[in-house]
Amino acid sequence: MSVSLFLLAVASSVQGLASMPGPAASSTAASALQRVVAQRPAVAQRRSADVFAVATSAVEGIVKGAAAAPAKPKERGVHGTPIVLGLSHKTATVEVREKLSISEAQWNAASAALCKYDSIQEAAVLSTCNRFEVYIVATDPFTATRDAMAFLREHSGLDDRQLRPNLFVLQNEDATWHLLRVASGLDSLVVGEGQILSQVKACYGHAMQPPSEEEPVGGSGGKVLGRLLNSAVMAGKFVRSETEIAKGAVSISSAAVELAILKSIVDLGKPLAELRIAVVGAGKMSKLLMTHLASHGVTKLTLLNRSRPRAEEMAAEYPDMDVSVKLMDEFWPSLENTDLAFTSTSSTGCIVTKAELEAGVWGADSARDKLMLIDISVPRNVEAQCNDLPNVIAYNVDDLKQVVAANQAKRRHKMLEAELLLRVELAKFVQWQESLRYVPAIAALQKKYEAVRESEMAKAQKKALKDLGDKERQAVDVVTKGIINKLLHGPMSYLRSDDNDGTKASVQQIEQIFMLGESEGSQGRR
Repeated sequence: MSVSLFLLAVASSVQGLASMPGPAASSTAASALQRVVAQRPAVAQRRSADVFAVATSAVEGIVKGAAAAPAKPKERGVHGTPIVLGLSHKTATVEVREKLSISEAQWNAASAALCKYDSIQEAAVLSTCNRFEVYIVATDPFTATRDAMAFLREHSGLDDRQLRPNLFVLQNEDATWHLLRVASGLDSLVVGEGQILSQVKACYGHAMQPPSEEEPVGGSGGKVLGRLLNSAVMAGKFVRSETEIAKGAVSISSAAVELAILKSIVDLGKPLAELRIAVVGAGKMSKLLMTHLASHGVTKLTLLNRSRPRAEEMAAEYPDMDVSVKLMDEFWPSLENTDLAFTSTSSTGCIVTKAELEAGVWGADSARDKLMLIDISVPRNVEAQCNDLPNVIAYNVDDLKQVVAANQAKRRHKMLEAELLLRVELAKFVQWQESLRYVPAIAALQKKYEAVRESEMAKAQKKALKDLGDKERQAVDVVTKGIINKLLHGPMSYLRSDDNDGTKASVQQIEQIFMLGESEGSQGRR
């Protein structure tokens, strides 16, 4: 791109930012644009690096101005639009993902912290081994995004320079489309994998969870987020039932086993079935690991866990495998007699480090057999520096990409089928979201008609109805309410209907037709 074209693009971007909410942001953006334009003749003769420096300076001015703009207070009765901020295996390495990771038990607390910002009406968190996403609803997306970024900085300890290159931000239809694809397994590392659907379902459950004695911090989802997450869960189920996207689909666990099959001959010189194998952790991922190991001919392994009952229960589900259950205090002695170890625990720190390995047999005996570690946990269980030791080969979830690339190519046509179905689900949600614009008008219309009815009833009771008994008055009250409901049925049905052909009256037109902004007295004087 030439310098002049680049400057034109910068000017266009700054002008767009200048139109965003917040007088401080607009003012700063305008002045930043003026500085760029004023320097154009001089900059045009400089190196590209200098051009980018000027552009960066302009953008930094805009950001500072936006930060100074006060947040709008939450508007009751006004429903915002969905926004998603996050990162995944596509945008960030495991080193970054693990710093943002939040355990499921803390999802509600994180959502509540987000909703403390005035700009954010609703919030929900989805944190898995391959993605971290925050779903929020706001009437002012610009301010809400700024506040959500502040939360992410505080939570992760990362600054903007570390966060922004890894994050994506989507609004409105784009945010909805993204969540529909996530729940359907189309955005997963392993296309069609089923675990993400249960995770989105859990996100929905947490978001709509009421406070209780056991869980004092309830969910922070509301009307929009509840509908969005529920639509995503339903769409995920529908796509899986109507297409073959999940047929023969592999999970992260099975991809790890496939990686072990590919690397065992190269790295260890033995096929998978002949290796001494250990599985660390007794959660869902470990259970899937054992299932896929058994399907590939593994008949013996060691299962290590913090508690014995859970591990023994899992081992009992594989009667054809010789599973030796051990506790974590036997971890290092067990590892010394292992060729291949899969780690999948909920630990928030590394349970295998270079220093610990070096202090053991892997540092002292350079002639010993190699140890392969495949870590599918986020946060990681195995320190990256373990690869520095000559007798240790360590892989993490990011290394699975080479295994699943072929899977993605095979499923390309199935993905297209699934996306056609998701387009229909997207249209349904967008239509519903559009209908929310009419909710205040519906409420105002009902309130106005009821106010007119009550006013006329009050006048009549002083004159024509003053001699009626209580039962007769109740009968008149019921009849007049019935009349009002019948009269409102047509307008209400119209306001709640979908605008399929784009001819539906605007909210402003509805307010003018029914004079919703005017009092009864002002109408009578017309």
